[in-house]
Amino acid sequence: MMKNKYAKLTLVGAGPGDVDLISVKGIKALEAADVVLYDALVNPKLLDYATKAIKIFVGKRAGDHYKSQDEINELIIENAYEHGHVVRLKGGDPLVFGRGQEEIIAASAHDIPIAVVPGISSVTSAPSSIGIPITRRGVSDSFWVITGTTQSNSLSKDLNLAAQSSATVMVLMGLRKLSLIVQLFSMYRDADEPVAIVQNATCENQKHVVGTLSDIEELVEKNKIGTPGIIMIGEVIKHRTPSELVELCNVQRQN
Repeated sequence: MMKNKYAKLTLVGAGPGDVDLISVKGIKALEAADVVLYDALVNPKLLDYATKAIKIFVGKRAGDHYKSQDEINELIIENAYEHGHVVRLKGGDPLVFGRGQEEIIAASAHDIPIAVVPGISSVTSAPSSIGIPITRRGVSDSFWVITGTTQSNSLSKDLNLAAQSSATVMVLMGLRKLSLIVQLFSMYRDADEPVAIVQNATCENQKHVVGTLSDIEELVEKNKIGTPGIIMIGEVIKHRTPSELVELCNVQRQN
């Protein structure tokens, strides 16, 4: 197959879910796209910006892959060669647990030019959406961001190190291993260590619970919290902005 002279791959971070949280540069990339390959966590309203593009769903969620990564890589190459500008639209930031680098390598191997448009990650937006600071002077000087699902499907060894620190810990894709994570952190932190979990951060169907290591599993079950969810562990949760103030800010923004 001959390569289209306009062949190009642009990885675009769609943000955490709220359609307003994509960047202006991301919107411009969608408007210029010939093909958009989009994930399950992407707000479908964003596809309205890609008026001239072919839209192809390649969604992946925990335990459920509509397309394998190899198949997605092949689609990128095939569509760039045939149609030109391919936008790979990914939830959050494309290079934060998004396997974006694998797609860059695949495109590079076929001499396809590449651009990356960063996106707002749920790492920061999930806690912010319910008024929780990730760091606070005198409370937490750093934060860890760790996947809850490694390639071997086991807990990351870094979680053990993080649990022994005083840092705020953010766990992505870890809700299905919540019990193991709670057991691990309970070895090093007190039973009343605060824990927050946010599902569908910044979306209209966002849900969250705030508890401790001792009761978070019960709260998750009681409130039917599911994936996609972000787990946050740390003392900063005690310094959460009152919910009525956070809700007021959201209402004012929408109006």
